[in-house]
Formats: sequence, C-alpha cells, structure tokens
Amino acid sequence: MAPRAPGPFTSLDEDALRALAPHGVIRNFPRHAVIVNEGDDTDALYVLLAGRVKAFVGDEQGREVVVNTIGVGDYFGELILDGGPRSASVMALEPCRTLAIPRRDVLEMLANNPAFARDLIEKLIGKVRSLTMRVRDLALKDVYGRFLQFVNDHAIEDGETRVVPERLTQQDIAARIGGSREMVSRVVRDLTEGGYISVERKRIRVLKRLPLRW
Repeated sequence: MAPRAPGPFTSLDEDALRALAPHGVIRNFPRHAVIVNEGDDTDALYVLLAGRVKAFVGDEQGREVVVNTIGVGDYFGELILDGGPRSASVMALEPCRTLAIPRRDVLEMLANNPAFARDLIEKLIGKVRSLTMRVRDLALKDVYGRFLQFVNDHAIEDGETRVVPERLTQQDIAARIGGSREMVSRVVRDLTEGGYISVERKRIRVLKRLPLRW
C-alpha cells in the first residue's frame, strides 16, 4: 500500500493553523481516549498535531473493525460537510494533540484554500476506493487471505527480512482485517510453526515468502 501524500496541514505549525482556522480549539487526549463516537452530531474537523489515532466501527457486543489509522498532519471528521452524524468512532492510540476546526471555518477554507479543497476531495475518493476494496476482500477472501494482504501491505524491509513495524495484538489484527481473534491466532500459530513468520514484541517478522493459500 503506497503511503498517502502529505496533506495541506503537514508543514504548518499551531500559529499558522490558528490563522487559517481562527475559531479552532486545541484539544489534548490521553491514550485510549475516544475523541468522537459513532453516531455523534458532527461539529468539527480534527487536525492531528501530535500522536496517532484509529477510526473504527463497532457493535453492542464490543466487536470492532478498524477503518483507518491516522497520523500527524492528517485530519479526520471530513464528513462534517453534510451535517450528518459521525460514521465512525475515533480513539487515540497514544497521547494526542488536535486542532478542532468548526464547520463554518471548514466551509470558508474550502472556498478560499484550493490546496485544502483538492486534498479533501482526494481523501474522500481514497475512502471510497478503500471501502470498495474492503467489501471485496470480506466477500471474496477468507481470514488467511486477508491476513496475507495485511502483511504484504504493511511489512517493510528490515535487513534480510521484512517486518510489520507497528506493535499489534492478535485482537488488533483481527479488527484490521475483519476476522475473529481466534482465527487470527490460528493463522499466526500455523505460520510460526511453519517457519514463515516470527512474532517479536508484538511485531510480525516475515522470514520467508508467505504461501498464497493456507
């Protein structure tokens, strides 16, 4: 998966952002804090100044599927434009600092800042493509196939092997690929016993090319 190009806020400091969005409010959140809840009224676009968050959807039983992870300089809550409720919850994966920009400032930025308007359009297009691929994978691939795709998308070169740099529990991986923790545990165990991967401090290391089917 190719990294997303830097957004329009990446190179701006807090003073520049405040000038761009004069009604914006700085908000700090501890790790695991829920910043917005699925179904909440939409009132602001959030620019991430520090930390990392995940956007996810869940059900009453506590099951969740991670829709996206978001890093510094990026933003979330762009569906603010239609005034509808939040389509996903967002949780801080580590301590976060955000700038919450109210809808009136966002509309003004769209009218007066072509770079932001273009980035927002590209972001929404990217979401449509990503969700289309997610639906296809859920419909046509089994849990192993989705695990394989996840590893291939996120593993980076590390000496003579590849490693998924993010520390993830099996439950985290299950939420990312739309499977159960039990099935992910079985896949990880089988691949480890087969010498295909190792798990070191919650990081998956690929020791040899993973089979296309399992």
